[in-house]
Amino acid sequence: MSTGDDRPHDGSGEGPDDESRGEQPNPFKGTPFEQLFGQMGGAGGAGGMGDLGEQLNRFSQQLGGQMPDLTQLFGQIQAMMAPHDGPLNWDLALDTARKTVAQDPDPSPTQKQKDAVADAVRLADHWLDDATELPSGITSTTAWSRAEWVVATSDTWRHLVEPIAKQSVEALSSALPEEARAMSGPLVGMLGKVIGGMLAGQTGSGIGTLAKEVLSVSDVGVPLAPAGKAALVPANVTAFAEGLDVTEDDVLLYLALREAAHQRLFAGVPWLREHVVGAVTDYARGIQVDTDAIQSRIEEQMRGIDPSDPASMQGLIEGGMFELPKSPLQQAALQRLEVVLALVEGWVDEVVGQATATRMPAAGKLQEAVRRRRAAGGPAEETFAALVGLELRPRRLRDASTLWGSLRSRQGIEGRDGVWMHPDLLPTAADLDDPLGFRADASAPDAMTEEDFDAGLRRLLGGEDSTGDHEDGGDSSGDSSGE
Repeated sequence: MSTGDDRPHDGSGEGPDDESRGEQPNPFKGTPFEQLFGQMGGAGGAGGMGDLGEQLNRFSQQLGGQMPDLTQLFGQIQAMMAPHDGPLNWDLALDTARKTVAQDPDPSPTQKQKDAVADAVRLADHWLDDATELPSGITSTTAWSRAEWVVATSDTWRHLVEPIAKQSVEALSSALPEEARAMSGPLVGMLGKVIGGMLAGQTGSGIGTLAKEVLSVSDVGVPLAPAGKAALVPANVTAFAEGLDVTEDDVLLYLALREAAHQRLFAGVPWLREHVVGAVTDYARGIQVDTDAIQSRIEEQMRGIDPSDPASMQGLIEGGMFELPKSPLQQAALQRLEVVLALVEGWVDEVVGQATATRMPAAGKLQEAVRRRRAAGGPAEETFAALVGLELRPRRLRDASTLWGSLRSRQGIEGRDGVWMHPDLLPTAADLDDPLGFRADASAPDAMTEEDFDAGLRRLLGGEDSTGDHEDGGDSSGDSSGE
């Protein structure tokens, strides 16, 4: 049906004489959101978000009068625009994650599987007593379905992702020129809801995709559940075991060892959890807006929309439309996060290797399989990184494992685990470049007194001189420089 107006439009939501017809011009003209605003139908008019009826008629004409079922799409848009607390519509994110998981069978663990997980974790914790000075950190064990993993880890995911969402919304909103913000205050607020909804859809899709592959609650290297709760996902463990030429019992025990080792490390190093979260927060603070890049991305997304295919329009919502180029600050924060995740995974790899050295013949094959999986990242981790922009991949796991093993061979278990006393003692990216050289000249524990160790730690952290006899902060530990 013709609207009686054949004048050309530029896709920005305003014709050549909008103002002469009394219509509000597009306040986002010349900004990254001009194309998006135009697709929504303009700034004003009786139709609110554009004249929806006119747009549906246009769709109908393009389809020869046959309208697709857009109910689901409109429902998603309505959910995206729903009021919510914070920068991210977390209810929408969780709903999207659950729906993503539900695309494949997700059986609940049987009692037999739960008992097998509990037995494996109990044995694993016993083996680890000989491999590390850190005590057990496990208070309870459980087996989860994929959907249960999503729900049980949701609080931590929210804590990790919301700073990124908040900064993304603020950065994108600040890209608007002052005149646009002045002309369209309510629309700027609406834009924040839209961005928050889109990011929620992307986050939920990423978490749901991860849930299909994650093996345990600690599998991504970040503590996702309350301290002390060890959990594995039997359905994913079974899938991982396929093709390894190793019994599923051995696979379960090996993964239980890794889970128990993660629990010991995060329980025995109280500052580590916040250290990892802090790296994520630093990543969020570094978000910057490249308006030209965003403009190009929006235009590309708009060109890819097929009005006859609701799935293509759904992709606009869930397809990372507002994926932002990483700033130098973000790149630096990601490197710090990657280093600490590599150190965590490398320590777990080293400790589990020691615990299984004389007990599990299949451990070597399983170690290599896990190393490749964690260092390269599976499809789920790639999807999560693409959608959320956050990479949880310890590419330098082998270097970190070599570093911890070398330190143990020279200083013993106590010397290796003692490095976790303070974040300033941790190896750096440069140390991972030369893992055998980390603290190569350090004394063995039996050649260093407790006072010497404390004094060295205070000097490293810039504290007071340990001796009180050297106002210049000199070293009194016997440095052979002359006297």
